[in-house]
Amino acid sequence: MDGFDRLPDSLILLIFNSISDIKTLICCRSVSKRFNSLVPQTESLSLKVDCVISPESDSRLARHSSQISPQFDRIRDLQIELPTGDLKLEKGAVIKWRAEFGKSLKSCVILGFRREANSENAEIDFAGGLKTRVVWTISALIAASARHYLLNDVVKEHREMERLVLVDREGEGTVAMEKEGLRECREESGVVARGVDWQEVGRRTVVPSVRMRMRHEQRVQLRDGVWVEGVTLVVVRPCNGAGDGGGDAEDAELAFGTFGGGIYGEAVQVLLKNESYLLEMNSF
Repeated sequence: MDGFDRLPDSLILLIFNSISDIKTLICCRSVSKRFNSLVPQTESLSLKVDCVISPESDSRLARHSSQISPQFDRIRDLQIELPTGDLKLEKGAVIKWRAEFGKSLKSCVILGFRREANSENAEIDFAGGLKTRVVWTISALIAASARHYLLNDVVKEHREMERLVLVDREGEGTVAMEKEGLRECREESGVVARGVDWQEVGRRTVVPSVRMRMRHEQRVQLRDGVWVEGVTLVVVRPCNGAGDGGGDAEDAELAFGTFGGGIYGEAVQVLLKNESYLLEMNSF
């Protein structure tokens, strides 16, 4: 017996859960009989999708996730990574967002800015207006609702799941469904029927009426000396819901939870010191 064989099963499972990548774990099954018996007990998994999946082909995402079911006994935590982001932005514009869903949107945090160009006046014209910031916000919400729609069949397929996250390789946006949100989607007849309680329009989930707290700074210098223009932070919550009426403290918690580190965290720290503007938007 070598040193590795002396490791308890619980420690090896901890390692497998840290690896999480499904393709790697499946390869590990061929290493030994012990690995072959332990890999299916891994509960935290990540699936990388190599092809572009749109709402028009959402069943393909379900097929990807259904293929892993026979390989693993119980999936509690699943992260799916798409190959690309969804937004088509003008050159120099950057938008990052994170949305949490149950049956519908619970919250969304959006950070947008434009990298400084040679023409300062052009930057001000582009990013200084309220219209541009609203367009950024709507674009992110549409992208989030389209991704949530893609997860419908995945939720049906894996009833034991307690956390489901959909990200993209470019790091543009994240849709997260935690235990309570997944429970919402399964209540009433086990799993809600598409088009009934899981409201949809144009092959995406309906965005409910929302309130948006928007903060804006015309120009911000980050610690590495880089200047960014039109920096905008938007915290979105549904009207008449559990998240309605959030204030500055709740905004800070959501924003730092999403963009707590690196240059995005620096920008958030600056923006949270600014006055916020409250906007309302009808369901769409």
